[in-house]
Amino acid sequence: MEPSTSARPVIETAALTKLYPGGVTALGGLTVRVAPGVTGLIGANGAGKSTLIKILLGLIDPTQGMARVLGHDSVTDGEQIRQLVGYMPEHDCLPPDISATDFVTHMGRMSGLPATAARERAAEALRHVGLHEERYRLIGTYSTGMKQRVKLAQALAADPRLLLLDEPTNGLDPAGRNAMLELIARIGEEFGISIVVASHLLGEIERICDHLVAIEAGRLLRADTVDSFTKASQLLVIEVEEGTAALLGELARRGLDPRPYQRAVLVPLGGDDTYDAVRDSVASLGLPLSRLEQRRHHVEELFRDDDQREAVDVR
Repeated sequence: MEPSTSARPVIETAALTKLYPGGVTALGGLTVRVAPGVTGLIGANGAGKSTLIKILLGLIDPTQGMARVLGHDSVTDGEQIRQLVGYMPEHDCLPPDISATDFVTHMGRMSGLPATAARERAAEALRHVGLHEERYRLIGTYSTGMKQRVKLAQALAADPRLLLLDEPTNGLDPAGRNAMLELIARIGEEFGISIVVASHLLGEIERICDHLVAIEAGRLLRADTVDSFTKASQLLVIEVEEGTAALLGELARRGLDPRPYQRAVLVPLGGDDTYDAVRDSVASLGLPLSRLEQRRHHVEELFRDDDQREAVDVR
């Protein structure tokens, strides 16, 4: 893909590599550019997402390669980056014996805000995440969902230009995950803050993100806009009551590139000719057709491919 010139990237890496003792490669030559907006950083647990975030924050140095955040080098400008970026860690790291308002205020002070401004920002951030009424309660009495919101509030407290959220729905039930995703999407829209959401839950990412960066074993798997992955890949779903294997063979003979999916067959939709070929295939085999419908790819299916791209620009 050609580099985008329409917006300066909020994150840019080149050949970014992190090796740990024992021959463990956490990141292997990662090159990617991330434009403003809401970007999903997806990959299985252990794929290198948290390592990448720590490098971007200047908390650990890469073995080789370069990372820039909002124009700042992660190795030499870590302190500046941390003043501009809000970070929500994955694990439960909240002190149980102080109130949410005191904790978020403290984090604001740590970022350099004066005492009065930090308290005002804490109140505003806790209100935005839905904890205004409970802000004086001890954090140790909070539910998992409320603790996740406190972590998000402290990331917002210093009025950052970029949010890095590491598994923000971790430990939440389905209702709590939905509420957190809606909150993240609203923050991106209302505040105009660029957000990177690291997650292993692909279906969630598809719902709220403009762009996707998928990594596997520390290497870039694929990166692009959500729309380019999904809308550009229309599919026909064909399901027959029997004879699926025969249908796969006949569709392949007609050049439609079919593949099995659960109890059905998927073929790329190239136009009306595709419908005609499917109809003729089913009719020639005398198969009982139970379903024929158009749909689009979901992100989870697209990232099952084995393609890898060495350098991709996320627009």
